Amino acid sequence: MGTFELKGEEIIDREAKEFGGSAHVTVPKDWRGADVKVIRVSDPDETDDQDE
Repeated sequence: MGTFELKGEEIIDREAKEFGGSAHVTVPKDWRGADVKVIRVSDPDETDDQDE
């Protein structure tokens, strides 16, 4: 895992959720129009990809 140094205004800790053929992370509505960076800090849980 690499190390990153970022300067910003706020930080949130969320899980990427399935969204069609991809995934998304929901951020607060007042972040609309802001520049946002997403950093993956763990490997995806492969069990989430299995069909039920």
